[in-house]
Amino acid sequence: MKKLLIVIDYQNDFVTGSLGSQQALALEQPIVEKIQYCRKNGYDIAFTLDTHDDNYPSTSEGKALPVPHCYKGSDGWSLYGRVRQLKLESDKCFHKSTFGSDVLYEYLKGSEYEKIELVGVVTDICVISNAVLAKTALPEAEITLDSSCTAGSNEQLKQKAFDVMKSLQIKII
Repeated sequence: MKKLLIVIDYQNDFVTGSLGSQQALALEQPIVEKIQYCRKNGYDIAFTLDTHDDNYPSTSEGKALPVPHCYKGSDGWSLYGRVRQLKLESDKCFHKSTFGSDVLYEYLKGSEYEKIELVGVVTDICVISNAVLAKTALPEAEITLDSSCTAGSNEQLKQKAFDVMKSLQIKII
């Protein structure tokens, strides 16, 4: 069975930077353990990186969320802590300028993955967007979200995102 773990946007700016939170900081060890477990159990590993440039303030997202973050090449754009150390050259990495990654979708659409697991931040924005894209690309694959390895913008929106994903037949563990 072909399996994939996708780590969504676990970057400095979402952990300790301009959009960081204690919830996101607390995910480092669980995500590290998840990556290690998946590597040992034959999963491919992929990462998404929220990626912006100087035109961010003029984008739709930038106007709605006027907080500079994840500028390509900056420290805030880099994967956080031990997660960065676990990324291998052979791991797929998808840069995305918006919530969901169209490049990830195209990659998945052409793949033979039967099981995809997602972890990362922000549950009610980027995680849900990419989970829906994964389900759309591979409707017969088992798509799972490990809730112990996600953080939302707030607890209420995180729970609502879980409910929406469940209704889309995405398994929440």
